[in-house]
Amino acid sequence: MADKLIIVESPAKANTIKKFLGGKTKVVASMGHIRDLPKSKLGVNIENNFEPEYINIRGKGDLIKSLKKDAKSAKKVYLATDPDREGEAIAWHLAHILDIPEDSKSRVTFNEITKTAVQKAIKEPRQIDINLVNAQQARRVLDRIVGYKISPVLWKKVRKGLSAGRVQSVAVKLIVDREKEIEDFIPEEYWNIIAKLLDEKSKKEFEAKLVGKNNKKLEIHSKEEVDEILANIKDAKFIVKDVKKGERKRNPAPPFTTSTMQQEASRKLNFSLKKTMSVAQTLYEGVKIPEKGTVGLITYMRTDSTRISEEARKVAKEVVEATYGSEYYENRYYKTKADAQDAHEAIRPTYIDIKPEQIKDSLTNDQYKLYRLIYNRFLASQMKSVIFDTLAVTIDANEYNFKANGQSIKFKGFMTLYVEGTDEKEDEIGQIPLLEVAQEVKKEKIESKQSFTEPPPRYTEASLVKALEEKDIGRPSTYSPTITTILARHYIEKEAKQLVPTELGKVVNKLLTENFPDIINVEFTAEIENEFDEIADGKENWKQMISEFYGPFEKELEKVEKELEH
Repeated sequence: MADKLIIVESPAKANTIKKFLGGKTKVVASMGHIRDLPKSKLGVNIENNFEPEYINIRGKGDLIKSLKKDAKSAKKVYLATDPDREGEAIAWHLAHILDIPEDSKSRVTFNEITKTAVQKAIKEPRQIDINLVNAQQARRVLDRIVGYKISPVLWKKVRKGLSAGRVQSVAVKLIVDREKEIEDFIPEEYWNIIAKLLDEKSKKEFEAKLVGKNNKKLEIHSKEEVDEILANIKDAKFIVKDVKKGERKRNPAPPFTTSTMQQEASRKLNFSLKKTMSVAQTLYEGVKIPEKGTVGLITYMRTDSTRISEEARKVAKEVVEATYGSEYYENRYYKTKADAQDAHEAIRPTYIDIKPEQIKDSLTNDQYKLYRLIYNRFLASQMKSVIFDTLAVTIDANEYNFKANGQSIKFKGFMTLYVEGTDEKEDEIGQIPLLEVAQEVKKEKIESKQSFTEPPPRYTEASLVKALEEKDIGRPSTYSPTITTILARHYIEKEAKQLVPTELGKVVNKLLTENFPDIINVEFTAEIENEFDEIADGKENWKQMISEFYGPFEKELEKVEKELEH
């Protein structure tokens, strides 16, 4: 007979935890959710104050039997599901099935699966936080109502079997709107004039770009203008007017949140969101490592906080100073955005002394790549800024002003380890010779280049996640499933990393935005997200919230259904 029974979601997590507890402790997995709304019907009793009608998930009968048996024979049951709303809801459903009283202190959470964290959590069990559960129920019920009530409209109008999701439909709308912007875009012509110049002292060549005339900004829109300028400076002397020496700092990026990890893994490793999350899950739950057994390598991977614990800070300092020297270390704190669910830390390695290279042989290639990314990003976040020496030179040819910029690295700082990727193309800034005011530089040749303004780029998975986060649509746990779902439904497609709406996606989007403008709406979706947060904080009643949503929604539905009859 076990003294303690600990229930987690997955077998991998169970294996990692087992070895920390020893004695008469049994650790078992619920394999995710065990109760949910039925698939075959709405499963929400609208007449009875939106009471959800949960059922045990099909195929989980045997598992539930064995969980009940284990719970009966244990002196104490601990529900150690993940430390977020979803995890809280799973614990609540488990408590219901196992007849654990609501006020019993059986819930334990930890943000990383390490011996200290797990043992500490088991010593401090708490009651299930019903506010977190209700925030999850509100999301589940609202999404179910929207999905099950709107989808039949699509069946009648477009084709059977289609479905509409609350957050997914807004994501599709962003992609369709962007495509329309691209189609409607009218390119404008512009020209650049670049002078290739030589500093005869140092024998160094460099480039300067025409930026102004008589110290006013100059834009060139036609070949005629170019020809006129070239004629005006044909015999001009190029004289250095101004030399500014300066210093520029670049700070490291903060440690990863779910969204920045997904973006960076997409840019640097070419991982899809789904792949990033499933690889991160394995690193969090535990990987087998020689001499250490199964080890959880990173903190919980669903978070929008950039906070890190004091303990992790201390070890980071030791590692940075030992590896690079104390002049590379800087103790940095990062501000987390106001509405972040700050219960968690940022995503970081749990054992900072385990360097990626040391365990490369124990990890799959994908695990190694992602662990290295998380590890380096975290360590770099506690390092000194890069310092650049900069040089900005203005050169005049008659009344025309040219500019040349150069920079060189004075102190490499965190860039010895890690540089953040971007979606935009960055101009490379090279070095230019150290020139003196009033000096003449020799004109080697002058080139003109015609360009056209470009439409906004299509979204990639990474830039869509960034947009969803900035617009406050969804939360860390929802980005990946949202985008995965709309790809699976063929509302959008991937073309060479870019997300493009399909014809079906455009038709469905048109239908939904015309008929349900209030629901398929960015501001509205963000507002609902904030209401879920209020429920989680115990400031709002979840059924009240659903009821306020349902009234106007029902009216819209009736109107659409009437129109469909005609």
